[in-house]
Amino acid sequence: MSAVRWLRAAAVVGATAVLLASGCSWHLGTPIPAGVPPPPGDPVPAVDTHLEQGRPADQLYHWAARRAPVLDIPVTALEAYAYAARVAEVENPNCHLAWTTLAAIGQIESHHGQYNHATLDRNGDVRPRIRGVRLDGSGGNLHIVEEVQPDLADHDGVVRAMGPMQFIPETWRLYGVDANNDGVISPDNIDDAALSAAGYLCWRGKDLATAQGWMTALMAYNDSEIYARAVRDWATAYAAGRPL
Repeated sequence: MSAVRWLRAAAVVGATAVLLASGCSWHLGTPIPAGVPPPPGDPVPAVDTHLEQGRPADQLYHWAARRAPVLDIPVTALEAYAYAARVAEVENPNCHLAWTTLAAIGQIESHHGQYNHATLDRNGDVRPRIRGVRLDGSGGNLHIVEEVQPDLADHDGVVRAMGPMQFIPETWRLYGVDANNDGVISPDNIDDAALSAAGYLCWRGKDLATAQGWMTALMAYNDSEIYARAVRDWATAYAAGRPL
């Protein structure tokens, strides 16, 4: 994963349905809750973040395998979160994004790629694909009008958030990255999704070691303080070595 490719991910504007559909900038107007930012958790060991062959996150297998059973996170997912955080540390050291935050988002968005009995392949692919609610204005949902690529569309062609980190199709088409070196940029691959989310969070929050930066990033990912608090609670639990 090259620095250029990761910095492209950092230019994401609107990684989630809530932000992209709103069409307006977000301003931090609510008090920052206690416990923000959450603890970073166990440090991720140094790995080669510029591998051009093979799945780079595999380098973190032993680190993840020791922690995954206790955290109730699939090893493959934990590798993806840790690798994405490590790339962020190398390519954007001022960001201070922790794997615990990515893992908390992954838990809330898709139960780490396992929502509705989906499973994770060792290369990070999630099967069957995870899709969110219809974003067509029905049922009180947001209304997003865009042409969806056939390979990203659901069977009915309606816009939905996609994959384990819940990206909008057009946002993914423009800013998704290939993190597992399989030549495919897929929102349904947890490696690709986690690294793209990392780039977006760093771009929005700038410095996630600060309360303001972390809250700004999370509220940009999903414009809801309830959501940010849930991520905070899960991340704090993961940092303590347990699920919430």
